[in-house]
Formats: sequence, C-alpha cells, structure tokens
Amino acid sequence: MFDSVEGLIAEHEDLQQQLADPELHADAARAKKVNRRYAELSRIVAAHTAWRQASDDLEAAQELARDDSAFAEEIPALQEQLSESEERLRRLLIPRDPDDGRDVIMEIKAGEGGAESMLFAADLLRMYLHYAASKGWKTELLERTESDLGGYKDVQVAIKGSSTDPSEGVWAHLKYEGGVHRVQRVPATESQGRIHTSAAGVLVFPEVDEPEEVDINQNDLKIDVFRSSGPGGQSVNTTDSAVRITHLPSGIVVSMQNEKSQLQNREAAMRVLRARLLAKQQEELDAEASAARKSQIRTVDRSERIRTYNFPENRIADHRTGYKAYNLDAVMDGALEPLIQSAITADEESRLAAVGTES
Repeated sequence: MFDSVEGLIAEHEDLQQQLADPELHADAARAKKVNRRYAELSRIVAAHTAWRQASDDLEAAQELARDDSAFAEEIPALQEQLSESEERLRRLLIPRDPDDGRDVIMEIKAGEGGAESMLFAADLLRMYLHYAASKGWKTELLERTESDLGGYKDVQVAIKGSSTDPSEGVWAHLKYEGGVHRVQRVPATESQGRIHTSAAGVLVFPEVDEPEEVDINQNDLKIDVFRSSGPGGQSVNTTDSAVRITHLPSGIVVSMQNEKSQLQNREAAMRVLRARLLAKQQEELDAEASAARKSQIRTVDRSERIRTYNFPENRIADHRTGYKAYNLDAVMDGALEPLIQSAITADEESRLAAVGTES
C-alpha cells in the first residue's frame, strides 16, 4: 500500500503550485475541488513524514545501541511510535469516499408509531441541529410538514460545513445516519405509562457542488404548482407558490412549499432533486465498484434498523457497530460524535480488511 505514497506526494506538490496560481481562484468550483484534494493529501504527506522520521529514529537508536547500551532502553518506545505512525498512514491510504467533503441534505420521515413517531422525528431534527452547531456547520430548513402535536411528518434540512479537509466534511460524518431509528419510551399521548416502540427514517444525500455536476434535461421534468397548506389543511397563503417536480426517467418526486415564493420553492426542490440523483448515481457506481471502495457500514438499504434510543434506560445502541452507552440524554442534545466515530472506525477496518484481501 505504501508504494503509492511517492505519487501522492508529487500530486500534493503539483496542487500546491496550482493553489498559488491566481487563475485557479477565478473558477470557484475548480478551486474548491483542488483545495479539498490538497487538504486530503496534506494529511497523508504529514503522516508519511512522521513515519519516515520514526523509522529513522529507530534505525539510529539501534545503531547507537551497539556501542552504548543506554540507547537500547529507547528502542521499545521507538518501535511502538513507528508502529503507531505506520498504522495512521495505512488508514489514511484507504481509498476514500469521493463525496466525503460534500455538504448534505438530510430528510427525516415519521414511520410506524403515528403521532409518537412524528414527535420523535422532531427530536431527531433537534439532535442533528445541535450536533451541526457543535461542529460549526450551518443549517438551513428546506421543507417541513408539521403534525398537529408539534412533530414532523417529514422535514428536510441542508447542512453545510466550512472545512476543506474531506475527513472533516459533513458527508464524511453524517452518511452513516441513513436508516431506521427506533425509539422506546412512554409517549406524551400515553395515559397509562406504557412504553411504546416507534420509528423514524433518516435519508442523507451528498449535495451537488455545482448544478452542472448532474445532467438534468428540462424535458425530463414534470413541474406542478399548487397552493401551500399547513396542519389541518389550513391555507398558508392564497397563491400557487408550492412546487412539485417529478423527474420522469427516475421517478423521483420532490415537493416544496416552505417558502412563500414559487421561485424559491422551485430552487429548493431542484437542490434536493440534484442531491437525490447524485446519490442514485453513486449507488449504481458502488454496486459496480470493488469491495475496497464500498462502505460496509453505510448501508444502501434504507429500511435497515440502525439504532435504538431507549429512554427508560437512558440507553443508546448502534446495531451495526455494537456501540452502546447510557447517555441518551446527552446524545439527544447533540453529543453524537462517539456514535459517529464508532461507524467511521468500523468502516475503516472493513476497508482495510478488504484491501488486505485484494493485495
């Protein structure tokens, strides 16, 4: 695996020269891609430098130990340091998801459980908004369908990061959240104190950086406009501002009525449509890709139950990684990082194993 490092170092030097060229920054989209790749390679270059240094230090200590036994005492610590730096470099060289640096569009949908599921969907939204705030990410509510009790039947939110490092990207962290989230608790609507089980579904899509990335033929779109309505069917406004876009070849349908302007709703619907089409394209590529490039944790099966939130026991459990903790109250306030890191680590380990099998 380390044989590829020299080529990556050369690419890193080339990107550094490109970033120094003012002409690059005249093309914002291209500059963004170059910055992402440069940030990714910078971590590899730094890890490779640390590995080489650790190797040189160990070699020097072993040579000096032949004449002075005092240096022999340093060898075990230097061997451990070399092993750690080698493992870090190995992990960084795992083929990375090309979408890791992208922002995301997340959709949370109420599932089985009726009103309680809708309330849980609202709780999940709050959890993700708090987590995004803790990471310094920006959020934008694109669309929501509220329930009579204050929950959500369906809510869509855009989450935008600021780092150029793909490993710190929004998609790199939130792609593992897609699936069915199960909750066990006594609902606010339960008069006899019985614990109910309900669920909500989460869909996560990498957002398209530039509209040109996803080719959409306008003739493939069926666009309908209608009057927005709120909970209970009450009219929100008296103009046909809501928009529903159907992409005929894929059958994907996106509706937006959050904004009062038909143009704003149409632009938001197109953002979501592009994200869904990009995700569809990526799923098709994943199906054709080698095992080393497939995520073993981020399932394509959106019906999979990935996590259980047990309120009576204050317990959170991820069924894919085996992670379990008794701090559900903190998790619901946005303390998601340990859960997400458990998925990242499990994914890295499966990719490492796949690479080892192929080599």
